Amino acid sequence: MAHTHKRGGRYGKGLAALGAAAALAASFAGTATAADAGTAATPAGGQRYVALGDSYTSAPGVPEQSGGDCARSSVNYPALTAKALHQTSFKDVSCSGAKTDDMWRAQGDNPPQLNALGRSTRLVTLGIGGNDIGFGDIIGTCAQLSVTDPAGAPCRTKYTEGGTDQLTARIADAAPKVAKVLKDVHKRAPYARVVLVGYPAIMPEDGVGCFPAVPIAAGDVPYLRDTEKKLNTMLQGEARKAGVRFADTYKPTLGHDVCKPTADRWIEGAQPENPAAPFHPNAKGEAAMSGPVISAARGR
Repeated sequence: MAHTHKRGGRYGKGLAALGAAAALAASFAGTATAADAGTAATPAGGQRYVALGDSYTSAPGVPEQSGGDCARSSVNYPALTAKALHQTSFKDVSCSGAKTDDMWRAQGDNPPQLNALGRSTRLVTLGIGGNDIGFGDIIGTCAQLSVTDPAGAPCRTKYTEGGTDQLTARIADAAPKVAKVLKDVHKRAPYARVVLVGYPAIMPEDGVGCFPAVPIAAGDVPYLRDTEKKLNTMLQGEARKAGVRFADTYKPTLGHDVCKPTADRWIEGAQPENPAAPFHPNAKGEAAMSGPVISAARGR
């Protein structure tokens, strides 16, 4: 576990946090290089419950880890969902760094995620879209810019230069990609209940940040909060269009964002103090995310 240094002054702390933030893009966009040797081969018909997704699904850094660079936790929300639903036929193929394209292509030695589906599959959970808009690079960029203008909004200025919000445009561009994944899920697992999973509350809901502990400038905190809300709204809309259920993991995680005290924090900041990747859910966060996923899987 990493802890913020207590010496060095306001900007010294900011630079220390920035050093931790430098690895953010890698934590989001890492490519798997090793298969999960502990998971049995998928039968031709597919497992009854298959979990697809990116690092918010796999939970990198949360013990116990497996799946090589895919970084799957034994207590991520798919594992907790499988346990709650008494699923003995379960395969988690989520992988850190996954984009929608990785549903059809291998990540290192890990096969395309959609290959795990089959006609016997009865439940599919999918958490995807954050890497399609480049969320890791966005956070890394905002962290770097924060030390140049901690009280301003340098990141928002960068991404809205020219009068167009580039991040809003990226979310719009990702929508048809998510729709394509959902369409293929239905094709490969025609009898499955499908749950599209949203992203948890990362930034403080009140828009008040905690620089330098979390190196995001004051004005960029509400900007990033609103950008994530736009992403979740898009995902909810695509779920509705595809006739699948949407699991809202944002509301259940409110008040447990990156700026909360260590014991109350479910999403870690630039320097995790609970086992997790930077700006990702810890074990408590994954447990909170599992609640709406389980409810949606049960048809509630």
